[in-house]
Amino acid sequence: MPRLLLALAAALVLLDAGANGFRIEEASLATIQQGFGNGSLTSVQLVRFYLDRIRGLNPLLHAVIEVNPDALLHAARADAERRRSSGRYLAAGAGGILHGVPILLKDNIGTRDALNTTAGSFALLGSVPPRDAGVVSRLRRAGAVVLGKANMEEWANFRSLPGTDGWSARGGQARNPYVLTASPCGSSTGSSIAAAASMAAVTLGTETDGSIICPASLNSVVGIKPTVGLTSRAGVVPISPRQDTIGPICRTVTDAVHVLDAIVGYDALDAAATVAASKYIPHGGYAQFLKKGGLQGKRIGVPNGFFNYANGTVQHTVYQQHFYRMWLQGASVIENLEIENLSVILDSLNNGEQIALPAEFKLSLNSYLSDLSNSPVRSLAEVIDFNNAHPVEEKLKEIGQLIFLAAENTTGIGAMEKAAISRLNKLSADGLEKLMKEHELDAVVTPDSALSPVLAIGGMPAITVPAGYNNSGVPFGLSFGGLRGYEPRLIEMAYAFEQISNVRKAPTFLP
Repeated sequence: MPRLLLALAAALVLLDAGANGFRIEEASLATIQQGFGNGSLTSVQLVRFYLDRIRGLNPLLHAVIEVNPDALLHAARADAERRRSSGRYLAAGAGGILHGVPILLKDNIGTRDALNTTAGSFALLGSVPPRDAGVVSRLRRAGAVVLGKANMEEWANFRSLPGTDGWSARGGQARNPYVLTASPCGSSTGSSIAAAASMAAVTLGTETDGSIICPASLNSVVGIKPTVGLTSRAGVVPISPRQDTIGPICRTVTDAVHVLDAIVGYDALDAAATVAASKYIPHGGYAQFLKKGGLQGKRIGVPNGFFNYANGTVQHTVYQQHFYRMWLQGASVIENLEIENLSVILDSLNNGEQIALPAEFKLSLNSYLSDLSNSPVRSLAEVIDFNNAHPVEEKLKEIGQLIFLAAENTTGIGAMEKAAISRLNKLSADGLEKLMKEHELDAVVTPDSALSPVLAIGGMPAITVPAGYNNSGVPFGLSFGGLRGYEPRLIEMAYAFEQISNVRKAPTFLP
């Protein structure tokens, strides 16, 4: 790693004070709004800080693909609105706390502005969405400032079986800000890195299977994977309508919950899913579940097959300590539980996913591309042709595009695909869903994103919280997963756990 970049990163860690002495690095939404309210901070100053931070750290971390050239203009508008309103925005409800706050979006979340939306690929460079993605519209209504687009595993890691571990053609190889040679995971790689390294106030990611929970865990931040349909997928480069979801990645549970409150709800352009999930949205929003006593009385399951760490290892010791702390807080921690057919569920090559997902992807992507106002490619077939024509830029020899080719070979949702989807639904119903109902569990806990495949096939939610750091300084997390609509109780447990563990620290930029 070039020493100049490492020195620059170290300098930026030290120079974290913004305007009027306001400490911006690691600042929470509440602290930012307090700064706005007392005059020690403006949105313009905040945006400038993050833009400077991106300029300084991005050559090292490759977390951001591009910044919004209009971000300062939108920040100035927010400052003017705040001056006219005399602080009413903060008191206006859940969305008020995002007013004037810069947010970084994963590069597959569409914006109708000066930014590109490319899923990390040059194939979509210059494409123009017809409108903002549904979640972006909600963020703008809440007053948030779109700061830019975050790097990601290209095509959300659905181009080839080997994956790219945080690489995209447009963004390059993203790096873990704690240990630069460690995996940053994906596919919401840049969103997680940027949140961890204070390159944005808050960020947004997407998940089909592990794409929020994994990078959030390995970059020591909080990630919320919502129940499928709780947040609109309209305007987001898709993989599967059964499994895709959009959620926040932030430094604290509180900030993640405030972002969640702003983006949930019905969208006519994703009507079926958002209508079905709307029954789960609690009256008064999700922030009411940020309770320090949120572990009291909860039944938390520890399924077998996940915490396979040898005695004496950091992870084994730390996770056992966490279970004990949760017990001290009044939770019942129930161990040695079996998820039926777990080995089958975790075998994506044979559980039905490799039949269902490619077909869903082709249909969904072709629909997305055809809806664009302008695009250099209009179908999966044309994306494949683009990659063939640009093998160096797209690392075709190293990465390939096997999943793309398999998807292009599908012909819709026929008998075989329906049978695969039915099998996945049954595996979910007989697996985690049955376990949680039989044992009356409020959540199950697993390390990092180990449970993601189990949750993915059932469209179920999860929250990951920083849990510790291994001997090399690489972060690991603890994930709370539950049944569809269990966000309120997951938030209670995740927040209470965060408060008693207080694990997270700022990045160390170790080589």
